[in-house]
Amino acid sequence: MAGTDRRPLEPGRAPAPLRLLSVVVPARDEAGGIAATLAALHAELSRAGVPHEIVAVDDGSTDRTWEVLEGLRRSGLPVAPVRSAGPHGFGRAVVRGFDAARGDAVAVVMADGSDDPRDLVAYWRVLQAGFDCAFGSRFIKGGRTVDYPRLKLALNRLANWFIMLLFGIGLNDTTNAFKAYRSTVIAGCRPFLAPHFNLTIEIPLKAIVRGFSYAVVPITWRNRGSGLSKFRIKEMGSRYLFICLYVWLERHFSRGDYRSGPPPAGA
Repeated sequence: MAGTDRRPLEPGRAPAPLRLLSVVVPARDEAGGIAATLAALHAELSRAGVPHEIVAVDDGSTDRTWEVLEGLRRSGLPVAPVRSAGPHGFGRAVVRGFDAARGDAVAVVMADGSDDPRDLVAYWRVLQAGFDCAFGSRFIKGGRTVDYPRLKLALNRLANWFIMLLFGIGLNDTTNAFKAYRSTVIAGCRPFLAPHFNLTIEIPLKAIVRGFSYAVVPITWRNRGSGLSKFRIKEMGSRYLFICLYVWLERHFSRGDYRSGPPPAGA
């Protein structure tokens, strides 16, 4: 497993085998591409022999997203549609997916097809090896991005540099939503505060601060081929900063009250 940063397994720890991967896919107005995204996920996971369910959360769509999800379920695809009545928000949709998931491992995958299903198989193998978390990076050897908007890329690298400096970690792609966890991590990081895209940093930072093991693998990201991105840069700066500072304060002032494993190196 490649990576610039990892927290190793505890010596002598016997990893519990996993039975089912729940793939949580939040979706808002994704009728144009979500069927292809979910079909590709199912095909790749089935090819690799990964037992799975797909928990697709319709987060207040105004298009035919819900009808598409219901049609996929009726067709026999292992899709469990969840309809959020509100309040809405990316983070809230992901948490509703966690609540509905039956698996002992969960992954968050974007509905727009930007995440490579083969990388999800790599995540499953990381978790099966006994790690609590599987993190990906598009910015290490073997990782890549395709058609990444220049402004968004510059802001991404700046935000991740800030997180690396603040927490003293080598993980250089914390802001990417595409990650996987044993369900014990999700339980150990509740309650979640972030209702929007800032949940993408709340979960991994809490997991790191609370001592869960993790490994980093290279992943590929492709810009969406249809629909519009729901991420709004100007709305997210203060929200990301709030979550960063909240978890940083926990790390330094909670006296280990929430820690679920060995203290981070240098803590």
